[in-house]
Amino acid sequence: ETTKDLAKALAKMCVVFNCSDGLDFKAMGKFFKGLASAGAWACFDEFNRIDIEVLSVIAQQMITIIDAIKAKAARFDFEGSNIPLKDSFAVFITMNPGYAGRTELPDNLQALFRPMAMMVPDYALIGEIMFISFGFGNARPLAKKMVATFTLCSEQLSYQCHYDYGMRAVKTVITAGGNLKRDEPDEEEEMLLLRALVDVNVPKFLAKDLPLYAGIIKDLFPSLEEPDIDYGDLETAIRESCTELGLQQHPFFLKKVIELYSMTIVRHGMMLVGPTGGGKTNCYNALKMAMTKLHEQDNFEKVKTFVLNPKSITMGQMYGETDRSTGEWTDGILSVQMRAFVSDTTPDKKWIVFDGPVDALWIENMNTVLDDNKKLCLVSGEIIKMSEEMTIMFEVEDLEVASPATVSRCGMIFMEPQSLEVRTLVQSWVEFKLPTAAHKHREQIQQLFDDMLEPAINYQRRHAKEPVPTVNTGLTTSILNILDCYLVNYKDPTEVEEPISATELKRLADSIEPLFYFALIWSVGCTTDATGRAGFDKWLREQMAEKGAALLFPEDGEVYDYMLDEGRPKDDQPSRDPAWAAWLTTQPEYQIAPKAKFEDMIVPTKDSICYTYLLGLLTQNRKMCMHTGVSGTGKTVNVMRYLQSSLTNKQLPLTLGFSAQTSANMTQDILDGKMDKRRKGVY
Repeated sequence: ETTKDLAKALAKMCVVFNCSDGLDFKAMGKFFKGLASAGAWACFDEFNRIDIEVLSVIAQQMITIIDAIKAKAARFDFEGSNIPLKDSFAVFITMNPGYAGRTELPDNLQALFRPMAMMVPDYALIGEIMFISFGFGNARPLAKKMVATFTLCSEQLSYQCHYDYGMRAVKTVITAGGNLKRDEPDEEEEMLLLRALVDVNVPKFLAKDLPLYAGIIKDLFPSLEEPDIDYGDLETAIRESCTELGLQQHPFFLKKVIELYSMTIVRHGMMLVGPTGGGKTNCYNALKMAMTKLHEQDNFEKVKTFVLNPKSITMGQMYGETDRSTGEWTDGILSVQMRAFVSDTTPDKKWIVFDGPVDALWIENMNTVLDDNKKLCLVSGEIIKMSEEMTIMFEVEDLEVASPATVSRCGMIFMEPQSLEVRTLVQSWVEFKLPTAAHKHREQIQQLFDDMLEPAINYQRRHAKEPVPTVNTGLTTSILNILDCYLVNYKDPTEVEEPISATELKRLADSIEPLFYFALIWSVGCTTDATGRAGFDKWLREQMAEKGAALLFPEDGEVYDYMLDEGRPKDDQPSRDPAWAAWLTTQPEYQIAPKAKFEDMIVPTKDSICYTYLLGLLTQNRKMCMHTGVSGTGKTVNVMRYLQSSLTNKQLPLTLGFSAQTSANMTQDILDGKMDKRRKGVY
């Protein structure tokens, strides 16, 4: 009986809630009413994210309840209500000092809590206990080796925002080791720990840190060689998915997809980190497709994904918000989707993917989702518990502004564009997008890319200065876009159209090499300033002469002064061989209209003709185009003049002015205002 009474006395309902800056005193008042009436406990996580004005009122609310408990009152007045009171009521708060969006607690609130600083725990002891709980017999030396690995990594490897060697990283390694122990109970325990350390840590390291990490592992496990794991059906399915998605089966990419799969087993929150063009989106798409292909087998389920850009909407639109004037609660996109996934009882895997920049404000609201609580806490007081099938993924460029609290909660997979190489993009383009008419020239095209693309990019990176920085994959995409625009003339004919003539096929054969050089100039060579262009002009001329190019540029001026005249018949001119033509010679002589106002006269220059031509080439073929440059270089004039005079009757210009105050919502409203809604989902 005594034990039962003790258990009854100690059985407390404890609510864990993740605080955010959206909480107001009314929401906190509702919490306190319920907690005081039930005599329950609450842990308010990240308490100092609440606004300072609200914290002041919370102090008064707490004092009211504590005074009533001291007076041993059975009921008391609180926020206009008379409610019952149980003296077992207690509040605990946790807070991290010093991050963005944090406040100092006011003195009257601090006085109500007994402070306790949490110290860094003994990782080796915790690791030993957890290893024993997973059934490891040799737990103590394994725990020491694991802690030594993390200590050496923190001392020897480079500093990166997404590296974390804290308690959660230790716990993930132990969980991975425990999973391996369960699958292979007779395997040597040191080998299981080695595999767990490699599986969990290698995905997040930069290429330059991998040899150092391999050295650390070799020193700690001198007698063991890391085994090659055969993923069998999964690897086969990933390779098939790559082919269906039009991707190359690059060893680095396949490795990252398998690392992502391994991470989904040991973490429910993870981040794909890396610059644009590293293959982050295709990585999770390839894994999703592969797992869905294998869903009839024991270990795999279908995968459903929900993707959103968190920075394209406000915090209220994402998590939900209370109307200040009416007090009415409106759900957010994330809360609606979380509820839908939680209520879905199928065994399918459900991934919520946040594709956009991480900042310290919106992502801190997800701290309790990403840690072991697995709960999304809304400002309305509702708490949504994640199901076992759910995974939260983030797709981000960097974590420069993320707090350590966020970094430690997520598994990291770093994807470097350099490891993928630009050659893979070219191979996919040649393999999947080249028109049939150009197939006989595939080897020549591939050879041109192999000989010139990477050397050109490397030259620009070493010798040129870019006003607006680019990435290598962006430059490669740019050259492929320009080639697409030209090769559209050689697309496979439909039933109605005439087949491609022999003359056209000969023109294609003669044009491929000069077309490539033209596209190279206006992709890789055009993102630099005047000094950089002069250097690139000299370098390219030397390379073309060295490679024995059939059509060399004229000696006058720079390579930027010429366009490729394919020699198509026009007006009364017959068909000609391809040749380089100066930009000014492609336009009729400029005539000033007799009644034109001075401010309306725009005299064409070689630059304005060139940029307008490229803009037209890209827009007519549905390719994006960005003009960059300092103020006063004619960007707006050129673009606006083209949009007003040269669009087809199937195109409609829409001009938006952007400033520092422009929000995604304002842009959306402008676009919506130009559209008619025909039916649901069709505008």
